[in-house]
Amino acid sequence: MKKTVSLFWFRRDLRLHDNHGLYEALKHNMDVLPIFIFDSSILDSLPKNDARVEFIHEQLTTIDNSLKKHGSGLSVYHGTPENIIEQLTIEYDVKTVHYNRDYEPYALSRDQIISDLLSTKLIEFKSFKDQVIFEQNEITKDDGLPYKVYTPFSKKWLAAFNADHCSAFKSEELLRNTYKSDSFPWEDLKSMGFEPNPVKIAPYKVESSIIKNYEATRNFPAVDGTSKLGPHLRFGTVSVREIVSKAIQHSNNTFLKELIWREFFMQILWHFPHTVTKSFKPQYDAIKWRNDPEEYKKWCDGNTGYPLVDAGMRELNQTGFMHNRVRMLVGSFLCKHLLIDWRLGEAYFAEKLHDFELSSNVSNWQWVAGCGVDAAPYFRIFNPTTQVTNFDKEHTYIKKWVPEYQELTYPTPMVDHKFARERCLSTYKEALGKN
Repeated sequence: MKKTVSLFWFRRDLRLHDNHGLYEALKHNMDVLPIFIFDSSILDSLPKNDARVEFIHEQLTTIDNSLKKHGSGLSVYHGTPENIIEQLTIEYDVKTVHYNRDYEPYALSRDQIISDLLSTKLIEFKSFKDQVIFEQNEITKDDGLPYKVYTPFSKKWLAAFNADHCSAFKSEELLRNTYKSDSFPWEDLKSMGFEPNPVKIAPYKVESSIIKNYEATRNFPAVDGTSKLGPHLRFGTVSVREIVSKAIQHSNNTFLKELIWREFFMQILWHFPHTVTKSFKPQYDAIKWRNDPEEYKKWCDGNTGYPLVDAGMRELNQTGFMHNRVRMLVGSFLCKHLLIDWRLGEAYFAEKLHDFELSSNVSNWQWVAGCGVDAAPYFRIFNPTTQVTNFDKEHTYIKKWVPEYQELTYPTPMVDHKFARERCLSTYKEALGKN
C-alpha cells in the first residue's frame, strides 16, 4: 500500500527556517516528503566544476542532516522535474505538492508543465511567495501597469511596506511533520558528473556596520564593505524577510534600496520576459556590434590594458565575484569601448558569477548598454582612467588583482578612450537615427 504524503519541493529556498511554502506544507499535520531535483536541463549546460552546484549540494547536505534529527531526511534526485515528479506520484499517494514561486521564464514554463501533469492526477499544486517582499502585480502604477523606472517603483514599494511583511514563517518549529524513513534517495556530485571547485561561495555579512556604512563604502572596491548576499538570496539560504528586517533598523536606507532594486528587476523580467534576449528599447537592437572575438577574449581574460577593468575581470575569473562599481565599468567598456553585444557579456557573467541572478544580470547589462529600463543614456561612457582616480585612488584594488600593471610586460590600452568614445557615439546615433 502506498504511503500518503504531501511533497515540498525545494528550489530557490534552501533553508528549513522561515520558509513560507515549507511552513504551509507542514502545518497540516500530513507527512511531508521534502524533495530537491537537480534539473538536468539546467545542469547539462554548466561547467563540470561549477561552484554554484557544489554550494547547492552543501546546503542540501545541511538540510538533510537537520531533518535526520527528526527521523526524516531529504530526497535528492537528478533528472527532469516532470519525470521525477511523475515517478513520485507512482511511488506515493501524493495529495499536494507545495512550492515557493519563481519568476524566471524557464521556471514559469517548467511549473506550468508540472501543474498540467498534476491536474491530470487530481493533485493540488500550491505555490507561495517567499523570495521577495512584493511580487508580480503587487507594486504597480495607479493604472495597474508595471513600473519601468526604479525611483517611483521604490517610493510605491516603501509606501506599501510595513513590518508585518517581514513576519517569519516558523517552518523550523514544525519539522516533526516531515515523512519518517530510514532511507532517502540521494545524488552526489560525482554521480551527476560534477566535481568540487577549490573556489567556494563566500558567507554573507549583514552586520550593522555593513548596513550603516553601506552608502559611504559600497563604491570602493578595495573596501570590504559589501554583504556578499547575492548567492544566498539567489538560492534562498537566507530569508529575504530576515534581511529586510535588519535593513529597516537603520535610518540610512541605501542598503534597503538595493534590495528594492532586486525586486524591481524581478518584476521587469516577469512582465517583460523578452528582455532576456532582446533590448527593452527595441531600437537598440539595430546597433551594429563589432563583436571582435580577439578583443572579447582580452576582456574576458582581463588583458585590456586598463588596470581597473582588468582587475575586475581577474577578480571575477578567480573568485566568482566582482564589486558592483567595477561591474558597471567592465560592462560599459565591453559595450561602448569595444562595441561588443551586451548579450555576450551577460552570458559570460552568467557562467562566472556566483551571485548570478537572471533578472539582475540582464537588467544591469542592459543598463550599461543603454537599452534597458531606467538605463544610463547611451552617451554615458565610463572613462576607465578617471574611474581609478575616483574609486581606487591608491590603486589598492588594482595592485591586488593586477600586480604587474606598472611593469613593461603589462599591455598598453587596447583602444584609446577618446577614439572609442567617438566611435561608440557615432555607432549608437546611427542605430537610433540621430545622425
